[in-house]
Amino acid sequence: MTATERLSLALVWILAAASAVFLMAPLVVTVAVSFVSSAVFTLPPPAWSTRWYERLWASRDLWPALWTSLRVAILATAGALVLGTLCAIAVVRGRFPGREALVTFLVSPLMLPGLVVGIAMLQGFRAAGLRDVSVSLLIAHGVITLPYVVRTVVAALSLFDFTLIDAARTLGLSYPAAILRVLVPGLAPAFLTSGLFAFLASMDNYPISIFFTDAWTKTLPIQMLQLVEERPDPAIAAVSTLLILLAVAVLILGDRLVGLRRLAEV
Repeated sequence: MTATERLSLALVWILAAASAVFLMAPLVVTVAVSFVSSAVFTLPPPAWSTRWYERLWASRDLWPALWTSLRVAILATAGALVLGTLCAIAVVRGRFPGREALVTFLVSPLMLPGLVVGIAMLQGFRAAGLRDVSVSLLIAHGVITLPYVVRTVVAALSLFDFTLIDAARTLGLSYPAAILRVLVPGLAPAFLTSGLFAFLASMDNYPISIFFTDAWTKTLPIQMLQLVEERPDPAIAAVSTLLILLAVAVLILGDRLVGLRRLAEV
């Protein structure tokens, strides 16, 4: 390795380390602030304490909001997996005009600002006469989670060998049985990956959820915003830390499940 190559490699590692520090610093600060003993955001703290986590445990407002977010995220992710997979199969296997335009339309919620999508859906729901908050919130989250499933499953289907289904049918399986025994296991990593991202996107969504909540139905991000307005204390940092841990746990679980799936195939 020449001196120029060694210098280039060192610069690459320095830039990578600087980028990692830049991206991780806010998360580290948030976690550290959640353990301060004072009632204000201060670092270094006068003392370390878990008082803010104890306050969260006794809170009457956060638990209903957390349950609402979990319920909506799970249902929206399940619906997006079903509809997104059907749309992806139609796009990959179908031969009709406008296939590329359909894919662009399905992933368009990711290309537009969340506030724009939220206002558009709010106006559309009102024009359709939909007034129920829970149903509106579920449909809205289904719309914003659908692109994650469509993009991932379309990519997986483009690499899938559909002659395996024909081979399974020649061995005596019906078409639905061949789909369940061959296609679904082959797409399991794509389902898992897209489902995890869809779940996290729904749990963390704020700009769309704000249009479909009321005094009785609030998601966790909306409740956190209300807490910031009422009493800006490190309890918000504690909630953020728990959400960070949730995201890390979900990603680790997904990685382990994918690894076990690959070992089973071997």
